[in-house]
Amino acid sequence: MQRMSHLDALAKIIDTGGAHFQTRTLCEVTCQGQRMPIHVVAMGNPDPEVPAVGFFGGFHGLERIGAEVVMAYLQNLSTRLKWDTTLHRQLESVRLVFMPLVNPGGLWRGTRANPNGVDLMRNAPVASTERVPWLIGGQRISPHLPWFRGEVDQPMEAENQAVCEVIASEFLPRRFSLTVDCHSGFGVNDRIWFPYAHTRVPIEHLAEMHALKDLLQETLCNYRYIFEPQSRQYLAHGDLWDHVYLCSQQQSGHVFLPMTLEMGSWTWVKKNPRQFFSRLGMFNPLIEHRQQRVLRRHLPLLEFFVRAASSHLRWSPVDAEREQHRERALSQWYPELQPGFRS
Repeated sequence: MQRMSHLDALAKIIDTGGAHFQTRTLCEVTCQGQRMPIHVVAMGNPDPEVPAVGFFGGFHGLERIGAEVVMAYLQNLSTRLKWDTTLHRQLESVRLVFMPLVNPGGLWRGTRANPNGVDLMRNAPVASTERVPWLIGGQRISPHLPWFRGEVDQPMEAENQAVCEVIASEFLPRRFSLTVDCHSGFGVNDRIWFPYAHTRVPIEHLAEMHALKDLLQETLCNYRYIFEPQSRQYLAHGDLWDHVYLCSQQQSGHVFLPMTLEMGSWTWVKKNPRQFFSRLGMFNPLIEHRQQRVLRRHLPLLEFFVRAASSHLRWSPVDAEREQHRERALSQWYPELQPGFRS
């Protein structure tokens, strides 16, 4: 993928998938005089009664490894569809939706923001009423500074509007769905974050998130993912997944679980300290064999989410079990809400 543009690589994967994929162009963005399409690729059962899983990447152009992990899984599926009867049976009970290149202009330019200078993960119409970190929590000072939210009272950027259209059509009508948005973060550990980012208040489906966390730890016992609400790390304005999760709450009885995979990039920098002096190197493995290792490492996680969604009725907590998961989650992730807590 490093020797061709990401759009070319995605086009090749789509061609391999052929008639098994339902592909459409949501919109186009302009970058340095070039028109760049934003694609969505879907496969599996379109019946709204079956669960759906979404895979998103490339929100931040600097973090190209996130887009590449999503594309590696899509490529894996495209080749297996030619021969894997087990996969075909699985797709009868689940819908899979891919948006690997949400910000193709940022990927082309090698910038965190889109070509308009807007950070897509600070651009949604949701603001924190609590104190957020200066700049990193989202700012409206200038698009020439990082983490720019966009101008006041302006609509969301076209890339985010495209994501919201896919969420509204493919996910929110379903009784159960989940999404995974792949990024790389400047830390040592691989983390799985869930909303909220704009407040420390727990989400409505905290019990389901905790049950999914337990299931992940039991199933991928040799993988070390730190599963937590994003608010445990920092608060931010304009988080897109906060926004779409809040929209999902308008449909009672439906479960929508958005998550973000933050791959720890410090591991790659520690192994190759010269990467620290490269803008891309701070967020991506630059040596080929390390990149391939990362692409392999996270495929079991993405496959796990597909199987978990397909079988959600077997593990989703109800009644007393749901309350137990909520209490355990509050104790683990929100100790400040427990009686007798002292900071």
